[in-house]
Amino acid sequence: MKKFLIVIEDAGLNFSAYSPDLPGCVATGATRDEVESNMMEAITFHLEGLTADRLAIPQNRSFAEMIAVPS
Repeated sequence: MKKFLIVIEDAGLNFSAYSPDLPGCVATGATRDEVESNMMEAITFHLEGLTADRLAIPQNRSFAEMIAVPS
């Protein structure tokens, strides 16, 4: 099982998500749970397409970290 970082953004009326390691792989949803589920489906579909086209699955190169800054 491969893992990919996804970034979820609050877009005001909905949520959007993308994966830095999978350019063009994006999803939206009305809630955070929905966008996570939709993103899982989008990644699965994206990887299936890459495999069907005999293209390499990208390596995971991105990571995220929360940092605290003085306010």
